[in-house]
Amino acid sequence: MFELAIIWEWISFAVRWLHVITAIAWIGSSFYFIALDLGLDRTIPGPADGEEWQVHGGGFYHIQKYLVAPAAMPEHLTWFKWESYATWLSGAALLAVVYWVGAELYLIDPEKADLRVWQAVLISAGSLAVGWVIYDALCKSPLGNRPTVLMLLLFAMLIAMSWGYNQIFTGRAALLHLGAFTATIMSANVFLIIIPNQHIVVADLKAGRQPDAKYGKIAKLRSTHNNYLTLPVIFLMLSNHYPLAFATEWSWLIAALVFLMGVTIRHYFNSMHARQGRPSWTWAITVVLFIAIMGLSTAPMFRSVEEAEARALTPREVGFVEVAEFEEAYNIVLGRCSMCHAREPAWDGILWAPKGVLLETEGDVARHAREVMLQAGVSHAMPPANITWMEPEERDALVRWYRAALAGS
Repeated sequence: MFELAIIWEWISFAVRWLHVITAIAWIGSSFYFIALDLGLDRTIPGPADGEEWQVHGGGFYHIQKYLVAPAAMPEHLTWFKWESYATWLSGAALLAVVYWVGAELYLIDPEKADLRVWQAVLISAGSLAVGWVIYDALCKSPLGNRPTVLMLLLFAMLIAMSWGYNQIFTGRAALLHLGAFTATIMSANVFLIIIPNQHIVVADLKAGRQPDAKYGKIAKLRSTHNNYLTLPVIFLMLSNHYPLAFATEWSWLIAALVFLMGVTIRHYFNSMHARQGRPSWTWAITVVLFIAIMGLSTAPMFRSVEEAEARALTPREVGFVEVAEFEEAYNIVLGRCSMCHAREPAWDGILWAPKGVLLETEGDVARHAREVMLQAGVSHAMPPANITWMEPEERDALVRWYRAALAGS
């Protein structure tokens, strides 16, 4: 059991690494093509819709864009799709590894909704699918011809999901799921709309038929949505590292403002790439939104000591308290960790518990047993720079406690 915990931690690390790599590839290619398309010189006469000369890595690139296709179809086309698919698949795997397997610790908040693990996982997975169905139906409705109204409805749906997730899951899981919800829409746009439409156009051209322009129009709409949703998704995926973002009662509203910041930032760069000027006012709005987020983050972050002590321990957590090794481990944590991981930290310069992890009461330590074992027992990540002088024997005691609790469960 102990060895399995170590292996599982490395699996989580590997999947996270894969997800970051594929996300960089997808976002990089997406941003490049957006900038390329907006920056094309469309005043040059010829059959192409626009062209551009670029220099990179010691070479020169002459790029031309055709609205439909050149006179003769090339034998080989490079399709940019696997970056999107790999990002979503690795993200789904990471969601399962961290939040489904670790549902009792990271996903379920009994004070919000007393769910069983299977219920929480079902809501988690089901919400992603439902989001795409609703979004796709809106795009295929007459609203698809009114892009501004459609974007406003999409924004309203994202706010509703942000609030809804926050009523059910932990703050950390709520923002992460909102990111997954949005990323599912983006990747499904590529998999179910953009790429299939491109396949139809290519097939028509190869068969000598005139492609219907509607397919390009539909793909353009979905691509525009992906453009404006990318930056908020990155924020939401990183939010689990920052309690000021997820551990406040207004985290759902913070997420809503982040989506607005995504619009203002992308508008600046889209305008710049299209050679339509540099609308500096967008940065002023972005700063105002960010200041508002900072203000919302100062709302009460954590439960009071009385509330935490009143919360009933799960059977697993009870097991970590009842073993004989717990008292020694608990005293070590109090002496080496709780001055920072407290509701009112005593360490100079620390205003709130790092990562939102509290280690004051017996219940606190039991709830974070696995993290304590990995961060301060197996590895020397905590305390940082061993600033509280945790001894090797104390680290060994933390590992013994965790092993004993697992053996007794």
